[in-house]
Amino acid sequence: MPNMYEPISYEAYQESDAFANGVEAQLPAEGTIPRGDFMPYDYKDTNEGYEMAKANLTSSLDSTQIDYDRGKVLYEVYCGICHGNKGAGQGTLVKREKILGVPSYADAGRAITTGSIYHVIYYGKNTMGSYANQLNEEERWQVVAYVEKLKAELEK
Repeated sequence: MPNMYEPISYEAYQESDAFANGVEAQLPAEGTIPRGDFMPYDYKDTNEGYEMAKANLTSSLDSTQIDYDRGKVLYEVYCGICHGNKGAGQGTLVKREKILGVPSYADAGRAITTGSIYHVIYYGKNTMGSYANQLNEEERWQVVAYVEKLKAELEK
């Protein structure tokens, strides 16, 4: 096995005859995002980026695309364990004292907006981690809409 001792080196972008029938084997797998279709998030993971998102970022969904039932399911899976299913900050982990200090969405000093909710889901904040890898962009907006609904219900 001489190649183990004297490996053949390849250039990253060199011509290859690995796919003799053309490039069909190099097409993206079904369900993946083809290169060029990904929309970057323009706000940085800083306090300034958070404040900019809070002031300027709005949902990409219009009112006909919002599905509160789907948002509720996603919220209960990813958020309810800490924030509670009603958004009052009394999730299972808080009740068991595994996480402390999760505020209610209706706290008077807490001015959350569409943009700030999305930014926190995307990057995380304080002890909350990012959910950008668990939720795609449309799912994040569904959760944002549901959180706003919970906030409005708590403020009644």
